[in-house]
Amino acid sequence: MRLTSDQKATITAAADVLGRSVTDFAIQTTVERANEVLADQRVFHVPAARREEFERLLDAPVTPNRGLTELFAKPSVFKTR
Repeated sequence: MRLTSDQKATITAAADVLGRSVTDFAIQTTVERANEVLADQRVFHVPAARREEFERLLDAPVTPNRGLTELFAKPSVFKTR
């Protein structure tokens, strides 16, 4: 990675405080942040006051949606031709 001298100094100082190498610190920190980003995309919290409504909506029968039906009837743009 290309870093400014200030960025490198900050990362080095943080690694030193934890008694770790810069590489070890950078890898651990990057993996931790990646897990946070992924969790943010997979997990969400419903306030207790809204939980019943949320569960009711999840359990409700599916209402057909003409636009989605038409969209899914078309070939995927992600399939190779």
